[in-house]
Amino acid sequence: MPKRIVIIDGHPDPDQIHYVHALADHYERGAREAGHEVRRFTVANLDLPLLRTARDFQSGTPSAAVRACQEDLAWAEHWVILYPLWLGSMPALLKGFFEQVARPGFAFRSGRGRAAHRKLLAGRSAHVFVTMGMPGIFYRWYYRAHSLKSLERNILAFMGIAPVRSTVVGMVEGVSANVRRKWLLRISGYGARAA
Repeated sequence: MPKRIVIIDGHPDPDQIHYVHALADHYERGAREAGHEVRRFTVANLDLPLLRTARDFQSGTPSAAVRACQEDLAWAEHWVILYPLWLGSMPALLKGFFEQVARPGFAFRSGRGRAAHRKLLAGRSAHVFVTMGMPGIFYRWYYRAHSLKSLERNILAFMGIAPVRSTVVGMVEGVSANVRRKWLLRISGYGARAA
């Protein structure tokens, strides 16, 4: 059954030489060929000022670019998030993106008592792809995939996004062109299945 998918290309550098962009391209291609509806944005191309105060987060007016992203995120049934691991976590620009879009009234609503926290984006799923220079197994077992867990628990679950699946693409700079091609084929398959 076709799904509505939004792809968030979280690499902060828009230069197409980066593998994250190729992964996003292949996911999109696989999804479209399978009949899914796809919207996509590259965080590096967005005008995203950083939030500097709690007041701005709570009651500030999001920019037109942020509102457009929120519309796509609300429209989608499935979110695909791709980013490179930088200093053990997601790049600052992607974190700033989530701070901008996950505002009260869009992503959640606070209240009192039983309605203390209402997740306004519940019913959506996500698949997170992280590229890195180290072996993926080392990241998952030695570092316990802490940035993925933070994204899943502190951002996506807070908004109601579940289930969240993750795929780690390790050694991106050290593998052969053949291995990189195999990853691109694999991600096309993920796109076709919207998984």
